[in-house]
Amino acid sequence: MSNADIFVGEIIGTAILILFGAGVCAAVTLRHSKARASGWVVIAFGWGFGVLAGAYTAAPLSGGQLNPAVTIGIAIDTGIWDKVWVYLLGQLVGAMLGAVLAYLVYLAQFQANVRKEDPAEEPTPTLGVFSTIPEIRNPVANLITEIIATIALVLPILSFGLTEGLGESGTTVLIVSLLVVGIGLSLGGPTGYAINPARDLGPRIVHAFLPIPNKGTSDWGYAWVPVVGPLIGGALAGLIYNAAF
Repeated sequence: MSNADIFVGEIIGTAILILFGAGVCAAVTLRHSKARASGWVVIAFGWGFGVLAGAYTAAPLSGGQLNPAVTIGIAIDTGIWDKVWVYLLGQLVGAMLGAVLAYLVYLAQFQANVRKEDPAEEPTPTLGVFSTIPEIRNPVANLITEIIATIALVLPILSFGLTEGLGESGTTVLIVSLLVVGIGLSLGGPTGYAINPARDLGPRIVHAFLPIPNKGTSDWGYAWVPVVGPLIGGALAGLIYNAAF
């Protein structure tokens, strides 16, 4: 794969991932959305379908990694680092693009963040549409959650390569998508399961610059946790895989 193919593939795939993921968060949380208050299960499946669509789309160009933690885990496993920077850059740019697209889809809902008929009404928080917010703010606990959840993502991804015929059948991406749904349902409660530094950082940057009424803070004091935690988790998953398999 050429650097150009990897860069373009990761931009497109990650943009699709974030479009679906931020889109389902917007659908569930914003006022005047037909899916408002439809719940955590809907969010978990929305992100899973985002992985499905994004990874299948990017696979012919870049392999569809879409996640710096996955890229780091693969690099530790294979020892090949020369294209890692291309993957990471494409993933960050794609995440930012996907966040902008999700904003445009729900533009009217963002503009109606406070209903005109009741200006005194509290606005719906918007950062959660783009990035993760811990339910209990405890940096150590939040970091541990992200590390463990990311290991639960990357270690199975690496292990899927040992299952004969799984790659040839084209079902690997489908299984990974279901894995993401499972992580969301089982491990997503404490932090919102970033498990992907680009997924959190790119949309958080976009949130800081978008002209969203009453958008509130982008919470940069917490932003390091969903970046550092998944990177550590991805690296540990690569080390565990090398040691055990």
